[in-house]
Amino acid sequence: MADVTVVFADLAGSTGVFQALGNAKATQAITRLTDWMGTVCTSRHGYVVKNLGDGVLMVFVQNNDAFEAVTEMQRVHTERIKTWPEHLKMRLQIGLARGDVIEQGGDCFGDAVNVASRLADLSGPDQILGTDTVINELPPDTLIRFRSLGEMDIRGRSESCTVYQVDWQNEALSDFFTVPADLTPTPATKSVPKHGTIAMSWRDAEASFTSTQLPIHIGRVAQAQFIVNDPRVSRLHAKIIWRAGKFYLEDVSSYGTWVRFAGGDAVLALRRQECVLLAAGQIALGAPFEDFTVPKVSFKF
Repeated sequence: MADVTVVFADLAGSTGVFQALGNAKATQAITRLTDWMGTVCTSRHGYVVKNLGDGVLMVFVQNNDAFEAVTEMQRVHTERIKTWPEHLKMRLQIGLARGDVIEQGGDCFGDAVNVASRLADLSGPDQILGTDTVINELPPDTLIRFRSLGEMDIRGRSESCTVYQVDWQNEALSDFFTVPADLTPTPATKSVPKHGTIAMSWRDAEASFTSTQLPIHIGRVAQAQFIVNDPRVSRLHAKIIWRAGKFYLEDVSSYGTWVRFAGGDAVLALRRQECVLLAAGQIALGAPFEDFTVPKVSFKF
């Protein structure tokens, strides 16, 4: 068939909802949300290929229809969950790609499907990521705002693709926009011994988190558990996770996170990737350490 825009929309945080509500109530809540996403899709002239538990695979013939649908989903859903208890909030993560697809047996196949699915995984909470194939289809006078995140390696593809983040927030939220910085490749991760508490500091702000309190976000808005108020820092910039006895740092930002460990000069540059944290070091948010003005969060176990 002709080029179409493929959309994957996933609900992040559904595992915690199952733990809090039980299988029956959680399934009911998630089904209502995925059905609503399907309604938004069809109202914008798209169609649902299939539901994937806590996600939906959608296809749009017209690229603009896809953008209208995903921005509506983010705006309505973000407003909807404002009053929900934190442990019940499920945030939307959306990926878009455009290309030829083959439909067979109620499913959809093709490179665009694989890329859209991967971008949904790579996107952070409340984010929309799309490839250059969808951005290039937008008309020159479009009101949709976006910014390039540079080249990204997509699992399963031999070639990288240019990825953009869509700024779906209203003008009133324009203070949340992030200042760009240069991006560099990511070196390999390292292992660390087990530890149960991580302490962080930035300027006068200090906080400690035990492994039972994780995951937590570092970011610029009140929803972040550790707030760094700098324009280069994304709303929710990075996530700290406890897994298999180790602390992991995951970048979910627009322009990257850099990590430097105590006692060494090596720097890890993360773009939608994660690394194991060693016992102490610094995290640069939104720009590399070479920029002496970059906000740097110190951490230690």
